[in-house]
Amino acid sequence: MTLLLMAAGSGSRYGKLKQFDDLGPAEEFLMEFSIFDALKNNFNHIVVITKAANKSFLESHLSERLPKEVKLDVLVQNIKDIPETVTLNTQREKPWGTAHAVWTARNVIKGSFVIINADDYYGQNAFAGAANFIKNNKNPDTFALVAYSLKNTLSKFGSVSRGVCEVNNHKLTSIIERTKISEQASQIIDEDSGVILAPDTAVSMNFWICNTSIFKYIETYFASFLENSDNLEKSEIYLPFVTQEMMENGHITVDVIDAQSTWFGVTYYDDKKEAVSTLAELTKQGAYPTPLWH
Repeated sequence: MTLLLMAAGSGSRYGKLKQFDDLGPAEEFLMEFSIFDALKNNFNHIVVITKAANKSFLESHLSERLPKEVKLDVLVQNIKDIPETVTLNTQREKPWGTAHAVWTARNVIKGSFVIINADDYYGQNAFAGAANFIKNNKNPDTFALVAYSLKNTLSKFGSVSRGVCEVNNHKLTSIIERTKISEQASQIIDEDSGVILAPDTAVSMNFWICNTSIFKYIETYFASFLENSDNLEKSEIYLPFVTQEMMENGHITVDVIDAQSTWFGVTYYDDKKEAVSTLAELTKQGAYPTPLWH
């Protein structure tokens, strides 16, 4: 089983590259705890998508820590990596988005895989649930999403972006990206639309379980996206948009798995203190050794 970590972001709201901030008790990165949890559940292939400037560092850092039997691929999300059918002339510097980051791994992943953000903590039960789904899923057209309760994914220090899910009988029916969610006067509101959201609303934190069929669909989606000149400078292709379209066109169904875990992230730099404290407490409770790798 493969774990793909998206680590090519810039951390604009955090103020630095949060993927490489030393949050663990022994100065581990947040992504290392996700990798540890995945290996504990018999994942044996780690793929990290990053920027060119960070590739050598990440390869060295992780290869020194991971067990030798675990395969490691560190790949660069390259703006010039586009479908062969497309000819493009643009001065764009911004990456093409999360779906493009996943597409970057099309040549190294051969089976079912999990996708997560490198700068989020998802919890040990989430990986156990994902591993169980992969082992028992017999239908290649069934993907899955590990979902969290909205109330447990907010930041005290500013608004957040969340994929708000509609779920029917444990199946995802739709996902709407709401980019400015905050808690105000004991209510959770999407500031852009004014919509009030229930605290227990299921949300996507980009913990997806899929297989290699997604690569071809992303390529088709991406080629269509690039035909619109308005998209060429700043627009991005997001993973939820691709999976939503795959569902609408009848290519897949998506099971929704309750994470049964605590999520936390570091959207803002002020989130760091709480993240450090939480990881220290989990380590103290015995959930993780320290240092994480021996």
